[in-house]
Amino acid sequence: MLTIPHLALVLLGYLAGSIPFSLLVARAWGADLRVAGSGNIGAANVWRTCGFTAFALAMSGDMLKGALPTVAAHMLNLPPLAVVTVGAAAMLGHARSLFLGFRGGKAVATGGGALLAMAPPVALAGLATWGVIFGITRISSVASLAAAAACALVAAILVALGTLPLAYALFVWGATVAIVFLHRSNIRRLRTGTENRFEKLF
Repeated sequence: MLTIPHLALVLLGYLAGSIPFSLLVARAWGADLRVAGSGNIGAANVWRTCGFTAFALAMSGDMLKGALPTVAAHMLNLPPLAVVTVGAAAMLGHARSLFLGFRGGKAVATGGGALLAMAPPVALAGLATWGVIFGITRISSVASLAAAAACALVAAILVALGTLPLAYALFVWGATVAIVFLHRSNIRRLRTGTENRFEKLF
């Protein structure tokens, strides 16, 4: 049953997710992500165009806007399915931002922040996978897709073991599908060998 606190947090999650931290951080560094680098409004493009310090700030903001509304849902003792809708709303806000004409980024960091609040072991598995794959390939999209797949697999294992609520696993699996969909242009470039690669990290 829907409650006013639940609906308020869903709205808050969407509005928080809509805040374009990466765009704002890059602007503070003198860059417009919409025309710089890959053109994507996300933390990876901040790294590409503005450097690692700016990336760290943008990534932190993008993760927090997913984590904080989800933590608030936990603190109000909302059931897992309600918590999931709050995290999903934050991801939707990032991908379809109210402040950017309902356009946005790939929602990887924001989804990761929400997942960290729901299921830390799953989120940490995804983060570790991202780091390893990015270190090998230097391609952010490949690392993000691999991290999403790893989270989906770990969530399935934990559900089978009875240590993860099914609702949280459904969030992971739904987020994985959404992330693949939002990376469809990257996947096309990967197939043609034209995907952006990081040549310089720092």
